[in-house]
Amino acid sequence: MIRKYLLLIIFCIPFMVSAQKDKKVDTSQIVISGRSNAISTHQKPYVILISADGFRYDYFKKYNANHLLNIANNGVWAKNGMYPSYPSITFPNYYTLVTGMYPAHHGIVDNTFFDPSRNETYKIGTETVEDGSWYRGLPLWGLAENQGVLAASLFWVGSESNAGGTRPTYYYRYHEKFTDNDKVNIIKNWLTLPEDKRPHFITLYFPEVDHDGHKYGTEAKETEASVQFVDQTIQKLVDALAPLNLPINFVFVSDHGMINVEESKYTIIPDFDFKKFTVVNSGTFARITAKDKKDVQPVFNMLQRENYKNFKSYLATDFPEKLHYSTKEDTSRRIGDIILVPKKSKVLTEAGRISSLGKHGFNVYKVPEMKAAFVAWGPAFKTNKKIKSFENIHVYPMIAEILGLNITHDIDGDAKVLNQILKK
Repeated sequence: MIRKYLLLIIFCIPFMVSAQKDKKVDTSQIVISGRSNAISTHQKPYVILISADGFRYDYFKKYNANHLLNIANNGVWAKNGMYPSYPSITFPNYYTLVTGMYPAHHGIVDNTFFDPSRNETYKIGTETVEDGSWYRGLPLWGLAENQGVLAASLFWVGSESNAGGTRPTYYYRYHEKFTDNDKVNIIKNWLTLPEDKRPHFITLYFPEVDHDGHKYGTEAKETEASVQFVDQTIQKLVDALAPLNLPINFVFVSDHGMINVEESKYTIIPDFDFKKFTVVNSGTFARITAKDKKDVQPVFNMLQRENYKNFKSYLATDFPEKLHYSTKEDTSRRIGDIILVPKKSKVLTEAGRISSLGKHGFNVYKVPEMKAAFVAWGPAFKTNKKIKSFENIHVYPMIAEILGLNITHDIDGDAKVLNQILKK
């Protein structure tokens, strides 16, 4: 029999909690006053980093995203996808894309996680999202602003905080009230500001594909409709900006893919209680943090003895090196002491609890459906170029290169990886 050691706390919360929709939403733009572009910035190009949450790498063809397909075939396309960092979950990967760091290094190790040194929990949909002290690394907007290049964010993880010490000059608190036309108009308005006030780095986020992928699954007409919505909105954006005759470079990415998980693939976690441990279960993996480290090995030994068939237990010290998610790399000590990983594409859950149909968070090297999208086009990029899959940590130095920004701090990404797609 299993002894009761742990209380399982479930945090299976979708990106930017939908419950917030019932609250009064602040849709106003926030502008940091007193900033201007450096004179040298006026001659720099522009980068718009666009992401569609949960847009699996093969959705372009699967759902006939014709505008994006045309762009991909004429621009730069990682046709077989981009590797998300582990875990293939929203907050860790959005922050990786704009810091060039693995989640274990930038500190956002999950959508929800416990920090034992603070004795606090970071949780999406709460005020912790706007607290810059949770975030490590220097986001692209901070890198730009610090070097005289104004930045703007129409939603991105970390952009509501002073992560890295600097907020973008123009940003919004997260909400889902804007229409597609609203988003297009906001970005067009930014790019028609006077040169000294015009942002040269912009982020844009779409939640729809992820929402419908979770709720209805990857094969549903609703998910197809969301892919079509994103495809059409990006074409609207491109068409709206074309008359400005600005050297705009577009980078379209996603944070992760998606896979259907039927109820037959649910794996019930044993009935623990939490006198000695905090457990955060994200469904596609669970992390156990001991209040007293001497209790780690006995519980791990118990899990090994029981020899559970549907999930594997790891000491965080022994987690696979390739995933960069072990104690050795956990600079903020937020990953925990024991990690439970379901085998294949199963989901960890409590007895009687129903999971969403579409899931992500799995190891992309074992579940390739987790691969994200990557397409880039504009004057800085080569044309008609297909590239092999690469890790998403390399997007950061590529964008910095386009904007002429110097990276003087340590990151995991390497500019050499994507130099091949840039015009010299």
